[in-house]
Amino acid sequence: MYRKILITTDGSAVSSKTACAGVQFAEQLGAEVLVLFVAPEYQYPIYVEIIPPSYPSEDEYRAAMQRAGQEHTQDVVASCARRNIRCEAITAFHESAALKIVEVAQHSGCDLIFIGSHGRSGWGQLLLGSVTNKVLHNSKIPVLVHRLIKEPGSK
Repeated sequence: MYRKILITTDGSAVSSKTACAGVQFAEQLGAEVLVLFVAPEYQYPIYVEIIPPSYPSEDEYRAAMQRAGQEHTQDVVASCARRNIRCEAITAFHESAALKIVEVAQHSGCDLIFIGSHGRSGWGQLLLGSVTNKVLHNSKIPVLVHRLIKEPGSK
């Protein structure tokens, strides 16, 4: 049914649980995995006239974000390796994570985007702005939303 699944991660606990579920789903289907971490573009500080010496250069920032992306995707890559699932990890840069997710999925030949949801609704979803909702709105390929179920007694 699906041959290549894009799984997103931002390093949070929610995205880690979603990624784990995505790998299990890919294993059931015999699909390969593309795991994606999207970092924001580098921004110069606009609130000061002179850039402080401690402020990272664009190259330093990009290198740090590449390392963060590798850290955030390594568990998915390792999980795929243990299950004999073909997997590739990508760190990309864009101001809109949702738009980059859709772009990478289309350009990489993915036929499904597997993404998590915090399960917020109402004002919480409206005020926070949902990457998942933006992916759903912009994607021309199917999107499977993995919603975490809260454990009784958890916040």
